[in-house]
Amino acid sequence: MQEQIIQEAGATPSASPLRRAAVRNSHISREGILERLFAFAFDGLVYPQIWEDPAVDMAALEIEPAHHIVAIASGGCNVMSYLTADPARITAVDLNVSHLALLDLKLKAARHLPSHEDFARFFADAASPLNPHLYELFIEPNLDPAARSYWSSKRLLGGRRIDMFARGFYLNGLLGRFISLAHAAARLHGVRPAEIMNAGIIDEQRWFFAEKLEPLFRKPLIRWLTSSPVSLYGLGIPPAQYAELTGGRHMADVLSERLGQLACSHSLADNYFARQAFGRSYRHHDATASLPPYLEAENWATLRNAAQRVRTANSPITDVLAAHPEDSVDRVVLLDAQDWMDEAQLNALWAAITRAARPGVRVIFRTAAPHSPLEAKLDAAILERWTYDSETSLRLGANDRSAIYGGFHIYRSRR
Repeated sequence: MQEQIIQEAGATPSASPLRRAAVRNSHISREGILERLFAFAFDGLVYPQIWEDPAVDMAALEIEPAHHIVAIASGGCNVMSYLTADPARITAVDLNVSHLALLDLKLKAARHLPSHEDFARFFADAASPLNPHLYELFIEPNLDPAARSYWSSKRLLGGRRIDMFARGFYLNGLLGRFISLAHAAARLHGVRPAEIMNAGIIDEQRWFFAEKLEPLFRKPLIRWLTSSPVSLYGLGIPPAQYAELTGGRHMADVLSERLGQLACSHSLADNYFARQAFGRSYRHHDATASLPPYLEAENWATLRNAAQRVRTANSPITDVLAAHPEDSVDRVVLLDAQDWMDEAQLNALWAAITRAARPGVRVIFRTAAPHSPLEAKLDAAILERWTYDSETSLRLGANDRSAIYGGFHIYRSRR
């Protein structure tokens, strides 16, 4: 039975776990002002789709039926995809109540929509006028109270939040709007990013990037727009992570490099991240689709059965792990949360992981910079309990189709 421990939507930012996690500095300092602006921006829906490749995650995790996974939820795509491996239990954690409401929507849709066709219409297409009716009939009565309040409530611009699924859900949220603005900036310079979807082979994708997209990052307007941490809040990048991501370089050059990886490293035929970034849809004009694992028809029966095994918590992941008994967690997924953390927070997190971990536990995470922060920041007494699998981390990180992060990392318990 699903148990949900999420904060009611509408809680004040000052009281939220998100605000406590994001804000480190005095409100009168430049850093403190940027952190508070980020906490305000991040308080609503940020990620309509998560941007970590679940295929890479699952290859690293090697999920087994007896496993208990603790994972940061974000937009919920990763948690839903992990369910296709049929684990015993997932505890999904997030500081953002909008993300937990989205995960609950997906879980209850998987359990209560009549068919995979309806599920795919809702979350793969996410732009059908039938979706709000499906919500009212099958999903809304089964949602947890906080999630029901969230999706049934009015938006500032009119209509209910659930109506986003009738008009293109993936165009919404902080990230969806950021991508739309990026497309608008490109069109202002005479470039239509969606035209890369006409490429038939990777060489054509590489030509399009080199000739059309890469030159945009040398334009004065683009370089000015990306020169401040505030400009990238739409990517969910906090001020501390902005510094890690740039590494002393101009952000426009970093973004050009990462976008080049997204555009050129994998075929568009099976890269749903690139399809959403450039074509704004999982489907191309020929109606073929590249989808996350949880939306694939072949995984429907497993997903539907496993969806009841998820608990959610609107708390810092350190607190959630600290509340678990010893020897109770098999896999931990941190996404990029450690880029938000100072040294004390990092050590508290890994102390909690080490205490809760079962023998053979694996921990995976991503970083804006290529390197893992643990070797430099983690206390030696904790670090010696873990082995860094650098070879597998590099190999699987190279396979990540989203290509957004600088590093993918796997740590294994020594016991």
